[in-house]
Amino acid sequence: MSFEYFIGTRYLKAKQKQAFISIITVLSVAGVTVGVMALIVVIAVMSGFEDDLKSRILGVESHLVLMRHGGAFSDYQPVVEKMEAVEGIEAVTPFIYTQVMLRSAHGVSGAVFRGIDPDSATSVIKGIETGVLSVQPAGSEQESPDMRIPGIILGKELARSLHVLKGDMVQVITTKGLISPTGHVPTMRRFVVKGYFETGMYEYDGSMAYVNLEDAQKILRMKGSISGIEARVTDIYKAREVGERVVDALGYPYWVRDWMQMNRNLFSALKLEKTVMFIILALIILVAAFNIASSLIMMVMEKTKDIAILKAMGATDRSIRKIFVYKGMLIGAIGTFLGVVIGFIMCALLEKYKFIELPGDVYYLTTLPVKLDLLDVIIIAMAALVICFLATLYPARQASKLDPVEAIRYG
Repeated sequence: MSFEYFIGTRYLKAKQKQAFISIITVLSVAGVTVGVMALIVVIAVMSGFEDDLKSRILGVESHLVLMRHGGAFSDYQPVVEKMEAVEGIEAVTPFIYTQVMLRSAHGVSGAVFRGIDPDSATSVIKGIETGVLSVQPAGSEQESPDMRIPGIILGKELARSLHVLKGDMVQVITTKGLISPTGHVPTMRRFVVKGYFETGMYEYDGSMAYVNLEDAQKILRMKGSISGIEARVTDIYKAREVGERVVDALGYPYWVRDWMQMNRNLFSALKLEKTVMFIILALIILVAAFNIASSLIMMVMEKTKDIAILKAMGATDRSIRKIFVYKGMLIGAIGTFLGVVIGFIMCALLEKYKFIELPGDVYYLTTLPVKLDLLDVIIIAMAALVICFLATLYPARQASKLDPVEAIRYG
């Protein structure tokens, strides 16, 4: 142990002549502790929120979407086979995507109309029960025994706005109809509501409607054609790399978008919010760092004779600086350690007991999600120690500049 560290530790433990300096030291430790704890808890909650949001989005959306320049395309089975052969692709499914008008006996609403293959879509779209869209025999309400009423799955908010329940009928109205002597006639077809889905995100729950791919092709007059192909990858964070491999395998005129590109604005906003919260809460640690600087400055004034004696005995300016830097860093290290420990305890309590409840009619969550990332904790701890280190530089420099003769004479 160096004598600088030994003296710095003794200064921290020793009882000060002025109790006010000791109080400031305790407040400095408490300030760093509270700042680190608040940062860990808030960042963990925001990471949990982001992770929960990501899982909800990927429960409805696919990881990759393959499209073709020029719109819909047919003979897609060879394309599906080539995509399945690409490394990193877990499952693929064709789809049709357009906008329609839905009309029920009690309301009218616009919707995003998606035709999916019930068999293959189950492997790609995890948040929706696609099996109910399978072809079923005709019901008694149909006009002809050879016809059937196809099924449709609605977002819960969309079903609420149309005032429909399971088994109710809705009419799908699309502009892709026939050209008659009187003008363009929209296509209309009845669908029976087979089920709902709920992601907790109004953007999806209030606008999405799913039907069987064959039914969508019939009403949109796209026999044998699709809008694109959705894919699920083994590693969602390598979706862009897998997408590039898909484009290389298929070539022009195909192009790919991954889930990060499709939700770029949302996740960029969350990342910015997380960064801003980190900066704001780091100000708590900065205030504690000012307290550290204040306590060190007053200690330099109190220990003037001690510093002069040490310098007279041969201590260099660098050694004097180290003494006060060590003391300030000890305060910061103790506060950071306590903050990390209390932060871990708070996160564990929030995750286990969920004693903070959120209004379900306002948020899609009823409790605070918590995800504690080790890298975030390390960054927070390192940031706190760096701030504390910077706070020690000025007092340590002032102590090292003391003239031992003047200090002993007038100290």
